[in-house]
Amino acid sequence: MFNPEVFLLGRGSALVKKFVLAGLAVALAGCSANPIYSTTGMVISGYAESEATPYVLQMSDTEMACALGEGTDPLVYSFSRVTSPPDTTGALLMLLAGNCMEYRAWDAELDYLRARYNSDVPAARDARERSKRLYARTAERRYSSYLRAMAAYDFDPSAEPLECPFLFTDQDELTFLLGLLTGMQAIVNDANSGALAGVPRNIAPRTERALQCLDNEKWAGLPNAVRAMVWLLLPDTRPELSPDPWQVLDNSSEMGVEAGMRVPHAVQVLAAETFGRPDVLASAIASFADSEGRINVWDDYRLLDEVAYTMVQFSSDKHWTAEYGHRTPRNFFGKMSPERERENIEIMDLDGLL
Repeated sequence: MFNPEVFLLGRGSALVKKFVLAGLAVALAGCSANPIYSTTGMVISGYAESEATPYVLQMSDTEMACALGEGTDPLVYSFSRVTSPPDTTGALLMLLAGNCMEYRAWDAELDYLRARYNSDVPAARDARERSKRLYARTAERRYSSYLRAMAAYDFDPSAEPLECPFLFTDQDELTFLLGLLTGMQAIVNDANSGALAGVPRNIAPRTERALQCLDNEKWAGLPNAVRAMVWLLLPDTRPELSPDPWQVLDNSSEMGVEAGMRVPHAVQVLAAETFGRPDVLASAIASFADSEGRINVWDDYRLLDEVAYTMVQFSSDKHWTAEYGHRTPRNFFGKMSPERERENIEIMDLDGLL
């Protein structure tokens, strides 16, 4: 005989079971998602640090490398939402992304110099404002790279007394070194922007102290080159009995050529520009160009030498654009004027065209 109470009770139990099972499935799905994301993040971060980073450092195409930084950083660093921030890899990726932005700022600055040379006031003003905005974004990216590099090794640059970080591999040392250099670049970029980014200037003295944790000779004179730049910026940070900063920069540049990584040369050029030494600037650009025929580039860090080349070439382009209205001609890199020796002039072989 049909009993409606039993029917409703049985049906209710079935519905309860379905709701319980559905809730359990949702809960399990939620629990399984985060571990998958976390594992994926750790795998990608590990691969980027162990394989991708060494590969990128061996590249010779600076624009492709910077595009990699811009395109990959949001993906890799997004995993910081589900696992520990990949600060080691993230420092390099943001450094590369900062290079991309600086290349755009360079083009804008050359547009400004070209417009000024041609007395085109509106174009000059527009290009000048555009370059300031781009330098501000460059400074922001580089400051972020600096912070990531410090966080990657739990290093507090303001600690008293200073405690050097544990750097277990050469790649750790290089990441830390580039982080400190990038912090200094962020200060210069911010100054070029008119302080739009608000990068703290106390990075400079802290960087000077932290660089003492690295072997200067091992890293091609770069630690002392950056320290010398800080000494020029803040003379009180210069240790007693230390050599003249310009001499340190000169020696570091030569060490860089011998080691096959001319980043110290680029720092010397940057210092000459920043502190108004046209004589040092001309000499540094000339010696950099001269080193092309005798340097044996350090293959493991080829990208760093290529980035240094772009920095020095831009400095030369700024001079040529301001003085002559155009970038440095290909056969004049290392010279500050169109004058050159007669025997070096290339002559077209007309016989081959007949």
